[in-house]
Amino acid sequence: MINLRIPHLDELPELSELCMRSKAVWGYDKAFMDACREELTIAPEGLKKDYFQLAEDTSGILGVAQIAIKNEQADLELLFIDPDKMGMGAGRILFEWATEKARSLGGIRMIIDADPEAAPFYIHMGAREIGKTASVSIPGRMLPQLEYTLS
Repeated sequence: MINLRIPHLDELPELSELCMRSKAVWGYDKAFMDACREELTIAPEGLKKDYFQLAEDTSGILGVAQIAIKNEQADLELLFIDPDKMGMGAGRILFEWATEKARSLGGIRMIIDADPEAAPFYIHMGAREIGKTASVSIPGRMLPQLEYTLS
């Protein structure tokens, strides 16, 4: 059984490393991953301003998600699953948490700046591509920008 809860401050380094391992599953090289480290590091102040949830079962932490809300728009800031635990349903459960939480906070749409390899998951969950957006970590790299309707 997968349970959801808010992460503890002392778990942030472990969750940041989980994000790095999850991103690396797509075969990116060391230079690419080094460039992504800052973006994938969960800072303590993030716990105060955004909404987080981690998924866990008896084997430990499965994944983590973060959303930010501004007016009627939610941004899925991150959703990463431990590579050894992919396919267990944690991604779907965390995505459903993110959409339900955003909706409960007045969001009518959620924007997802997706890794090209992860975009099919979000499209399967009901998001649609609305354009491209510049990567925060890799200059010149464009990412699929997706929208999920919450209302």
